[in-house]
Amino acid sequence: MGSFPLLPPPEPKLIGIARLASQGQFLREGHKIEYFTLPAKSILNRCTGTRMPFTWTINPYRGCEFACKYCYARYTHEFMELRDGLDFERKIYVKDHAAELLSQELRHVKYGEDIAIGTATDPYQPAERKFEITRGILQELAKHTELDLGIVTKSDLVVRDIDVLQEISRKNRLFVNLTVTTLKTDLARILEPRAPRPDLRLDAVNRLVRAGIQAGVICAPVLPGITDAPRDLEALVNATAQVKGKYIFANPLFLKPCSAAVFMPFLEKEFPELAQSYRQRYQDKAFLPKAYGSRLSQLMQRLRVKYGIYNSYERYDKRPPLSKKAAQLSLF
Repeated sequence: MGSFPLLPPPEPKLIGIARLASQGQFLREGHKIEYFTLPAKSILNRCTGTRMPFTWTINPYRGCEFACKYCYARYTHEFMELRDGLDFERKIYVKDHAAELLSQELRHVKYGEDIAIGTATDPYQPAERKFEITRGILQELAKHTELDLGIVTKSDLVVRDIDVLQEISRKNRLFVNLTVTTLKTDLARILEPRAPRPDLRLDAVNRLVRAGIQAGVICAPVLPGITDAPRDLEALVNATAQVKGKYIFANPLFLKPCSAAVFMPFLEKEFPELAQSYRQRYQDKAFLPKAYGSRLSQLMQRLRVKYGIYNSYERYDKRPPLSKKAAQLSLF
């Protein structure tokens, strides 16, 4: 009897966003980066996490070029069946018709519900210079009133949109948050390889504040043993005060398994003396013990008072200030 060649098993059927991502049209290639369209069905997403201080999220892109080693959002590419953690920073999906979708979906937002822009990918990553999806979203938001809005970014590109941000601020409650994890440029370069320098981010805070926009600093994540030295955190609070930042707060590292797959090899290479401690502390959970967060929160409160930053978000850091002696101890 003759033999028949074995046929390869059929490809698994893609559904949902994985199917949409597979249909994305190639746009161009950048610094080892590929850009694709993503035919999004929605741009405004309800947040169901109990830890989050906002109700809705908007992410103009999927994936982020900044390639931060600790990024917690790498798992979002897994929804598109892209399971290599590095795909998150190499394959950037540009959401089609974002502003038009938002104009239809804002009716679902109730008064007092917060909308956060840039929770999973940076809305001002390099792709924004060409595609301007974020600017289109802001222009749509500027048509509305009485919204509670927050933007999170590591990029000084945000100052490009000062004109639209001013228009939004006149009719809505808006905060623009620049993430700064360290003032040390060399350290920032290995932690956040393709993000703008820390000094550029702080200058952006100053320019936004001078333009009448509520802007401040998020120090997140705070990396135990790497960026959590009290003297370094104090330097950052002082720098925020110098640029007239309206607030600053800090949150510890949140390390999901998909993020650990990238972060732990990085740690072994750059900070091998800390690797074992991290493995033990994050072995069975994504969060550090509450005691660490409490010490960090109290230290930041004391430093805000010291440097005269009183207009911080009311929802954060209400614990009593840490004593000066305790603040000098290692948080980790």
